[in-house]
Amino acid sequence: MGDNRWLKNSFVYLIILVAALALFFNYFNNAQGQSEDRGIAQVIADAKSGRVELIEAQSGSNDVIVTYRDSNQKYRSRLESNDTITSLLVNSGVDLSTVNVRVQAAPAWGGLLNVFTILLPVLLMIGFFIFFMRQAQGSNNQALSFGKSRARMFSGDKPTVTFADVAGQEEAKQDLTEVVEFLKFPDKFAALGARIPRGVLMVGPPGTGKTLLSRAVAGEAGVPFFSISGSEFVEMFVGVGASRVRDLFDQAKRNAPCIVFIDEIDAVGRQRGAGLGGSHDEREQTLNQILVEMDGFDTNTNVIVIAATNRPDVLDPALIRPGRFDRQVVLDAPDIKGRIEVLKVHTKGKPVAEDVQYEVLAKLTPGFSGADLANAVNEAAILAARRSKKKIGMSELQDAIERVALGGPERRSRVMTEREKLLVAYHEAGHAIAAAGMPKAFPVQKVTIVPRGQAGGYTLYLPEEENLRFTSRSQYEARLVSALGGRVAEEIVFGYNEISNGASSDIQHVTRIARAMVTRYGMSSKLGPIAFGEREELIFLGREITEQRNYGDEVAREIDREVYRIVDIAYERTRKILNDNRTVLNDMASALIEYESLDGERLRELLQRVDLIAIVPEVPVNGVAAEPPAPATPPVNLPNPA
Repeated sequence: MGDNRWLKNSFVYLIILVAALALFFNYFNNAQGQSEDRGIAQVIADAKSGRVELIEAQSGSNDVIVTYRDSNQKYRSRLESNDTITSLLVNSGVDLSTVNVRVQAAPAWGGLLNVFTILLPVLLMIGFFIFFMRQAQGSNNQALSFGKSRARMFSGDKPTVTFADVAGQEEAKQDLTEVVEFLKFPDKFAALGARIPRGVLMVGPPGTGKTLLSRAVAGEAGVPFFSISGSEFVEMFVGVGASRVRDLFDQAKRNAPCIVFIDEIDAVGRQRGAGLGGSHDEREQTLNQILVEMDGFDTNTNVIVIAATNRPDVLDPALIRPGRFDRQVVLDAPDIKGRIEVLKVHTKGKPVAEDVQYEVLAKLTPGFSGADLANAVNEAAILAARRSKKKIGMSELQDAIERVALGGPERRSRVMTEREKLLVAYHEAGHAIAAAGMPKAFPVQKVTIVPRGQAGGYTLYLPEEENLRFTSRSQYEARLVSALGGRVAEEIVFGYNEISNGASSDIQHVTRIARAMVTRYGMSSKLGPIAFGEREELIFLGREITEQRNYGDEVAREIDREVYRIVDIAYERTRKILNDNRTVLNDMASALIEYESLDGERLRELLQRVDLIAIVPEVPVNGVAAEPPAPATPPVNLPNPA
């Protein structure tokens, strides 16, 4: 390969060398020995006076070289007509016996040299262009291959990722096992007339392992794997996206059986003709080419397209119809069992201390995706190295989880005044005690006044897994009370005029929950189970930006009153809990000022002293009590709702 490239470049170097030699010989031939030019009229006058000794010329050339008697100095002159130097001297009355005139025949290569000299700039341009093309091909210059696919190919001979490296997505792995079997044993399916889906659409939030699972499919099947992002198809040049799609599928067919993975396919697969200002022609052409290529597969072409997106609602209907991406694999954040397995996968091969409890860590990370857990384990390893430890301990993992969840490290260097520390201590103690006083609130895991990220202090809850899937009205009410605990504690201890802006995010959280209970979840005892407002999404923005009212002004006022009422009830419940447990509030604030953080047995001892509040059930509009009557004996196969 290197010899061929050298031979190609040597041709260009030869052209440049010949051009340089031609310039040198031409200059040497025309300018050897002469010092300056002299007009032909002066030469003739000097010849008449006898000062000229020798005149040299070439046939077919207007240039002459004149040598003088007195100084042997040579000058160059040029004929201004088509006459020869001899005829010009004779016509001017010069005695040829006094002047030696030599007219030599021009060399055979002289004319060619003149022609070559004229064409030299053109030849140099051609040589430079050839050299540039050779260099561009040798270095895979993208400027000259923008119509080619930029997909990266990974060989399936030595798989780096398998299903064993993916944890917490058992259902998704079961769905993709069929794809692996089809790529390994296509004849088994063909014998029964079965056709594997040509496209698999992987849907899930960011960080749930869509790309990793696709790599695992290729690793399990042992086939080539082409990876490309949806944004890599479209460029500023018209038609480039469609050209890259054609080239990608041509490569895939040549390497079949194989897998083509398109990450973030919504970059080119959004619904056509949608969004403000019309459509995007180049993106739509790219999408059309993808549709044609997927529908044009031969029945015996073992090429499977796997695409990933976290916005399946914006995809074009033609893209997800049967025959294209006709199978969807949903990946969600792992549950507690899945998080345990993910943590074990990411700590595999790392020195982990014996005191690490994966079950406790999994309970501390509700809603964490696989990427979040991997980031937490990496942060724990960094913390252990910073603390000069040989193994990753439980404390490092807990600190890393809090860092990932709250978006930053502890800021112990921040200097807080005594009043600020006292205010934050009562604020966080109010959150913890308010949560402990509500029957359906999340258990409190940790309370600290050490700033982390944007928070001056925080209360860490430990939600139960089943409470994250379905949330009841009583649980939402408990969240309202927990969120209002900080503000109410400030008001009770310091007075209404001394409340701070530290509860701004809590108040926003409370307002969102209360309004959602009324308008979206039908949890208002006055307005009933009705959804108010229709949300509209602009596809090109990919997010919800407006809400259309489908109710009148009177209903709007009722909605506002109901939101105010729900928040007021939660506020009064919070005030009652904190007033009834004022001693515990003071003790917890004092402990926070002394220790800065409370968890474990010390926190449990304080929270066990909190008395639960008695909740009076509300009566909805139909007059039936919200609290269900005492249940009769339940069926044998159903749990007792009490």
